[in-house]
Amino acid sequence: MSEAFHIISDGSCDLPPELTQEKNITVVPFYVSFDDEHYFKENVEIGIRDFYQQMIDKKGVYPKSSMPSIQDYEEAFLPFVEAGTPVICICITTKFSGSMQSALNARELLLEKYPQAEITVIDSAIDTVLQGLYVLEAVDLRDNGVSYQDAVKRLEEIKSTGRIFFTVGNMEYLKHGGRIGKVAALAGSVLDIRPVITLKEGEIFPSGLDRGRKRTLNKVMDLLLEYLQESGKGIHCYSLTVGYGYDQEEGIAFRDQALSTLQKKGYEITEMPTYQIGATIGVHTGPYPLGFGIIEKAIHT
Repeated sequence: MSEAFHIISDGSCDLPPELTQEKNITVVPFYVSFDDEHYFKENVEIGIRDFYQQMIDKKGVYPKSSMPSIQDYEEAFLPFVEAGTPVICICITTKFSGSMQSALNARELLLEKYPQAEITVIDSAIDTVLQGLYVLEAVDLRDNGVSYQDAVKRLEEIKSTGRIFFTVGNMEYLKHGGRIGKVAALAGSVLDIRPVITLKEGEIFPSGLDRGRKRTLNKVMDLLLEYLQESGKGIHCYSLTVGYGYDQEEGIAFRDQALSTLQKKGYEITEMPTYQIGATIGVHTGPYPLGFGIIEKAIHT
């Protein structure tokens, strides 16, 4: 069966390669470097586990990520343009990266040669595992026979509902990347205070500070519960995931605890996927980000 449209995402979506293959999603990887000279395609030339291991082994070295090039996007789009298949390309928030601009430039170049090409590039206004959920909502629309234009419209409608609530192991990577104020960073280095952070509408916002991992994770859970309560919609209207960094065991334990808490609060939920946060965001958070991604489902059942 031919696709009504094909889904492409930049590598910020952090979906496991086996899942993107199974769901027929094309991923255009970001690049990551530990020395500013040699850049490796994420999940192609360097695995996520290896990326985190190098971060831990090379303490004091701050890796950098680099966005996909115009050519990377051209090569991704071309087979579908030639086949006459419309493309929906989902990119990381433009507040964090110029990835979307690369995709738009590639689109313009292809339209010169293929004026009939249909390529919609969407600023997801989100990133990492939350972007992954958003991409999977696009898959749901495609697999349920929703048309190209209607799918684009629905994806634009739900993206503002996306939230990430998370914490990190310490503040040094956020501080190095200029993602938080120096005062907060200083407090963190002196007192083992860690931030709780919310991502919404494409940007990160401080949502509190606390000592130690357990207390910050409790605050992350509280933010999720507040969001669900304020939304007024049932939990069945949302896709929800846990994103973790280096420590998969901690991610799964956090997920299990979250399911238990939600069930005790009366939410009917029995499963929640866990995905590993990739290098695109990991370079800013360090090896131990942990938290939730939540977004409204494209199709409510």
